[in-house]
Amino acid sequence: MTLLTIGTVIGSGIFLVPGGVLRQVQGSVGLALLVWAGGGVLSLLGALTYAELGAMRPASGGLYVYIRDCFGELAAFLFGWTLFFVISTGTVATLAVAFSTYLQEVLPLAALARKLVSVGMIVVMTAINVRGTRLSADVTNWSTALKVGAIVLMSGVLLVLSRGWQSDGPVWPEVMDSSLFSGFGLGMIAVLWAYEGWQYPTYSAGEIREPERIFARGLLLGTVALIGIYLLANVAYLAALGPTEVARSESVAAVSLAAVVGPWAAKLVALAILVSIFSAANSTALTAPRVFYAMAADGVFFRALARIHSRFQTPALAIVAGSAWAVVLVLWMEKFEKLLTYVVFIGWTFYALAAASVFVYRLRQPDLSRPYRVPGYPLTPLLFILASLAVVLNNIWTQPGDSAKGLAVVLAGLPAYMLWRRANGDKRAGRRTG
Repeated sequence: MTLLTIGTVIGSGIFLVPGGVLRQVQGSVGLALLVWAGGGVLSLLGALTYAELGAMRPASGGLYVYIRDCFGELAAFLFGWTLFFVISTGTVATLAVAFSTYLQEVLPLAALARKLVSVGMIVVMTAINVRGTRLSADVTNWSTALKVGAIVLMSGVLLVLSRGWQSDGPVWPEVMDSSLFSGFGLGMIAVLWAYEGWQYPTYSAGEIREPERIFARGLLLGTVALIGIYLLANVAYLAALGPTEVARSESVAAVSLAAVVGPWAAKLVALAILVSIFSAANSTALTAPRVFYAMAADGVFFRALARIHSRFQTPALAIVAGSAWAVVLVLWMEKFEKLLTYVVFIGWTFYALAAASVFVYRLRQPDLSRPYRVPGYPLTPLLFILASLAVVLNNIWTQPGDSAKGLAVVLAGLPAYMLWRRANGDKRAGRRTG
């Protein structure tokens, strides 16, 4: 469970995003590290809250189930709709494109070949997940161990061999103005993209053995480990290049190793990123289709997606459907990439709503068995909800046009929901209210 949490989160973000975050905070090292720590703490507050929900209500679908039980089927559907058409499938598509891009660092590829490699990665990942949950979990565990080991080794090499942090400015800005606060918020969006995925294990909580014992521990240990890994890597980059060069870099890991070890080291970074990307995509394919399965079982999505494979005992059609849409997005990536950035921040609205479920469950079902209770209740979930909404509101304030486009994608699910509900009528099945 710990490795699944880490594996779902670490993709290509930590190898690429640090430079952009530093630029958003105008080169302030202190603020940049605070953004990374803040994103981790926000994720940890969510993990502490979701740990209670997952241990108490270990059902396939995770956040979808909590939102449905506490706030109704429509809100849950809009979450699942956004997850299917943009967030999870878009994540897989983006990772697949990144996979072919970094493979080109090792093996030169033409444009068509890159597309085929991206699609091929999705096909392989789909086959693994259809054939069995245990097989997919094993692949995730091994690939996660490899990529974490690679990041720690890389960071150690950079810290040992670099000449020390050559700072060319103050660690903290002399004056905090509105532009810095706005930049902090935009930097947080980028960091939360790098942390995106810690909530995905909730989707497959129904298939975890002894979830009341394992779920909370794995989610918490995984999130804490992520904070440590990300801060370690950022400090190592700064030690190798200094703030100015980190801020200029779009591929900070490769540039750092090339500067400290030699140009050939960039290929090693490319290999590490390939493993990291595949691991993250595979973990997403392992967990997210459980939401599509739960929606179909409720009769508000394609009914066939609720079928379980007779031999492999996996939601095979839900897995294949998600992967098929991810392939479409790969072929449409040039237009889709911006759309993904418009919608991802809206996901935090649903994450806040799911966290609010802990209040509703405790009010409506106070006697329900809770093997794990969120520490610091009610402050912990409340802080997560407020911080999540602050991130969303800051994005709306600073980028109203892009935010409106993202909201339009979510609201496009309203007529789809009405059509599915009307088509299924009273035959909607599979709903469990606890």
